[in-house]
Amino acid sequence: MVLMKMKFPFEKRMKLAQGLWLLSWMATLAGALTFTLGCFLKTELRRRAEVMDNTEIHAVPNTLMIVGLASLGINYFAGRMCQDALDAGRFPRWKTFLQPYWGVSLFFTLLMLSTVIMSYAMKGNLEWSLKIGLKNGIRFYKDTDTPGRCFQKQTIDRLQMEFQCCGNTDFKDWFEVQWISNRYLDFSSKEVKDRVKSNVDGRYLFDGVPFSCCNPSSPRPCIQDRLTNNSAHYNYEHQTEELNIYIRGCREALVNYYMGLMNTIGAAVLSIFLVQSSVLVSLRYLQTAMEAVAGQENTEIETEGYLLEKGVKETIMEYVTPVLVFLQLNQVGSEDAEAGETPKATKPAVTWS
Repeated sequence: MVLMKMKFPFEKRMKLAQGLWLLSWMATLAGALTFTLGCFLKTELRRRAEVMDNTEIHAVPNTLMIVGLASLGINYFAGRMCQDALDAGRFPRWKTFLQPYWGVSLFFTLLMLSTVIMSYAMKGNLEWSLKIGLKNGIRFYKDTDTPGRCFQKQTIDRLQMEFQCCGNTDFKDWFEVQWISNRYLDFSSKEVKDRVKSNVDGRYLFDGVPFSCCNPSSPRPCIQDRLTNNSAHYNYEHQTEELNIYIRGCREALVNYYMGLMNTIGAAVLSIFLVQSSVLVSLRYLQTAMEAVAGQENTEIETEGYLLEKGVKETIMEYVTPVLVFLQLNQVGSEDAEAGETPKATKPAVTWS
């Protein structure tokens, strides 16, 4: 059963070829845009690599770049086929090329759609990666003399100022770590000694935050230490008064930033996917309509174009069956190789007369 059959007079075929040529070059530019979006997202993720625990989120920009490059090639050949469709004598040379072309095109078009889905579904993975990465970043904030961590303080400070955030979940995360290096602590001071002794791990903990947590929009000079001690500051009540430091945690700020970025990119790639799908559908109609012209003396006859020569199920099975047979043969061959046995020749039976 032929799926979605349409009639194509000569004029309609020519208009389809011309319009598809223009659409294919638009899709080529869209492929370049897809690659550019992937590069941009990759760069933005790499900028914050020090506060991310893993790189699984990079699957989104990597796939975008691969799909973008593949789209350039797919649409370039689509444009060439449209040009040859204007001359019935030149189009048949693409016949042997079309079957692998359709396989590659459908694969990368579906991969483009999967990238859109991934861009919306990676929030949990991104949040977990930032949670662990920021926790380690805050813990190593004081290690400015340790190789490999000497820029951690600068990274965290710039991050908090740029995204107007403080800590991992909130500013209280700084209360749970020693973020001042021992080299800057006066251990002859009674206050320092008492704080270190009061901690099981011998760390200097106090209710203060780094300068980068200060909110410059606050009219009051920044209060960044003894935040929970009302008597330490004049006219201050930390439970009721709005603090003049950033309240929002950096994990929330970064998740909102990256998810907003990926959602925007996902919407753009979805639009590109629709354009790419239109190119493939139109090219399939053009191909089947031109195949009916092959061998005809009158190339201006009316022909029929369709998407599938058979039903959807039959078409899928037609392509899947050879793959399954190939995999089955490979599996049997590998099992024989693992056994390491070759069939032994059977000795002919001796008959006594």
